[in-house]
Order: sequence, then C-alpha cells, then structure tokens
Amino acid sequence: MTASSTRPGPTPCAPRSAGAHAPAGAPDSPVPGAPSYHRLTGLTPVLSVCCAPPRRGAGWLPAADLATRPAAVRELIAHDARRGLARYGQPLRPDVAAGFGLHRFVWPVSLLFTLPWFLERRVPLLALGDVSLRRRPEAVELTVRPGGFVCLPDDPVAGSSARTVPDGDALAAELRCALGGFLAPVLAAFRPETRRGPRVLWAMATDAVAEGLWYAGGLLGEADRARAELSALLAPGGPSGRGGPGEPACAPGADGGPAPAPAPFTPDAGFAPPAPGCDDASTTDRARASCCLVYTVAAEDMCGGCPRVTRG
Repeated sequence: MTASSTRPGPTPCAPRSAGAHAPAGAPDSPVPGAPSYHRLTGLTPVLSVCCAPPRRGAGWLPAADLATRPAAVRELIAHDARRGLARYGQPLRPDVAAGFGLHRFVWPVSLLFTLPWFLERRVPLLALGDVSLRRRPEAVELTVRPGGFVCLPDDPVAGSSARTVPDGDALAAELRCALGGFLAPVLAAFRPETRRGPRVLWAMATDAVAEGLWYAGGLLGEADRARAELSALLAPGGPSGRGGPGEPACAPGADGGPAPAPAPFTPDAGFAPPAPGCDDASTTDRARASCCLVYTVAAEDMCGGCPRVTRG
C-alpha cells in the first residue's frame, strides 16, 4: 500500500484464522461488515480491522479528529513526511506529504464500506465518529463501531435491523452516498495542506477507493470481479444516488443529520484489458485519476498508470 500503488499488493499469504474461508456473499452475522473485516484481517498482514468503539492514545487516532482538529491532520501528514525522508533520503514537499497522508487514510478506511458491499451486499452507514486507526511502519489497524446498514431484500436481516433497497444498482448508489458522505469532511480538512481543489481531491479519493478494493479482491482470489464491479460502480452515468430512475436518493447521514450530497467520484475506474498474449489478470493496467507527485522526490518510482504518462 503506497501512495502511488496501482495494482493489487503482494501474493495472498496464508490465512491467519479459519474465518478467512467464510463463504463470500453469505453473511452469518447481523453486524454489518464483521464477516468481511474478519476475512480480510486473516488474509493480509498489512491491514487489520476490529469491531470496537473508537480508540485514542497509544498511537490511535479517532477519524473524527481529522474533521474537527487541524492539528490531527498535520500530525498525520508529519508521519508521512518522516517516512518519506527515511525512504528517499530527502524531504518531501509539504503538499506531497499531505497527498501521501490522505491516500494512506482513504485507502484502508474505504474498505470499511466497499468490502461489505463486495462480499455481503451490505453497505454500512458509518460516521467519522465510528472509526479510529493506528498506523505502524508496515501495517494499519482500524477499529469500527458498526451501526445501521443498507441491504437487499433477500438479506437474512432485511426488514428488521436494516434498511433495504430493491436491487444492486440502488445498493451501489447507497455505497457511493455513504462513502462520499464519510470522506467529504476529510477531503475538506486536507485541502489546505494538499493545495488542491475539490475535483483533484475527489480524483485522489477515487484512486484510493479503487485500489483498495482491487487489492482486497486480489487477496480473495476475485480480482476479476473486483475490477468488473468497480468499473460498474464508477462508470460514467452509473449509480450516483441522485434519485434518478432506479437510483434512490441518499439516506440521512449516519449521525441522523441531512443526507450527504452525492460524492463526485471521478467517472471510470480506469482499468484496461491485459496486454495481448498475457493471461495473468493481475497485470491489468489501471490509469489513475490523479498523480501522487512521487516524481518530485523519486522519478523512478513514478507508476505506469500515472495520468502524466497515460494522458500525456
């Protein structure tokens, strides 16, 4: 998981728990996301998710602090500035460190939404106050306090502890609304530090969301499906939550407040077919919607999917 990652990460390692083999698409818990979080934690050493209240202290950062405490944003960025200096032997530009910090927050946190949608067909309705994270040198730990969620009519708990929508397109629209409403205040908080406008910030978020689920899909042995579903989710004119035909309007926010505005994720997931003669689906190229600016410190680390290359 790097600021310029465009492909799924390392080959899936051996599961750390038997729960890693829970069948996809068959949630066995009324807690939204719990089966997915448990499965992901068992498959990769770089990310762990625990269903628990937000934590503070001992390196833990409540996600809500990023929207309410500018010092928390600067502390997170300082962490990436130190990592950049250690890795490249020279300081990162402040806006580059901020972009790395934003990516490394959105990448794992977005999986709290996208993975339950992908595996369980459930969309958790989370607020910033439900999440905390702790970043270690080679891993990220997350806590999430599950609450309400949206599901399809055939879900085992439909009509009792969850709100339902009629079909997959409507559920995808709910995902965009829920994730967009969660990310919007974080992007606004990072904007002065990244020195980028809303359009570029949402492009950065789109890259992190797509790359996170693509990585998880690779670990799960479902990279093809992850690419296909991300492409549909982010297709131009795809589900937006604007309340058009077959698309429900965004539900009230997780805190009971007004519904979030539909998130302007960048249209098109950016996937291209494998090169001719290549049967390895994991080598599929992806054109990023944004540039992480790593070339400002190490041109050799510039990814092949950078828009400065693919759209130049």
